[in-house]
Amino acid sequence: MRKIVVSMWTSLDGFVAGPDDEMDWLLVEDQLQRYERDLVDDAGSLMLGRITHSDFASYWPLAAQNPDEPDDVRGYAQRVDALEKIVVSASGNIATWKNTRRLTHLDPDEITELKRGSGGDIVVYGSLAVIRSLADLRLIDEIHLLVHPVYLRRGKALFGGGQPPVRLELVSAEPFASGVVLMKYHPIDDIPTAS
Repeated sequence: MRKIVVSMWTSLDGFVAGPDDEMDWLLVEDQLQRYERDLVDDAGSLMLGRITHSDFASYWPLAAQNPDEPDDVRGYAQRVDALEKIVVSASGNIATWKNTRRLTHLDPDEITELKRGSGGDIVVYGSLAVIRSLADLRLIDEIHLLVHPVYLRRGKALFGGGQPPVRLELVSAEPFASGVVLMKYHPIDDIPTAS
């Protein structure tokens, strides 16, 4: 069965972007790029929210064909462009991009059927509303956090409040030369809360 793998770049204090979506704190380096390439090489599908899908659609298909891009970037772009894209959008106002299909919402039965399909894992990038909904429905199989050696103090948190805590099991931790640490987790159970 395919897994749903959430991959996120985060600050040490758990923010995935600054308050105005700033991403200038990211450390993009060779080990991180190799991780990203390996992730999409093994994937069968990308699951994206409408905005992330639109951002990706405006960049990666062009990068895939651009001879001025470095070979590693162009290779990554070609793989992303070729993958099936599952975009979650109630409005249906989505960008045009080959191999894209739309889900109007995250239905647990429909997601289970997707996971039973053939091919590699379903990778979720960005798309905080999608990630939070998948977490609330307990449909995430693995979380990859690329923790950057910076604390932002404020910004957009990966997970919102209002839901019970979930305990995670560490699968692996790999430090990169830049100070970024790739940590892979499996959700295991809810943490009991005091009444």
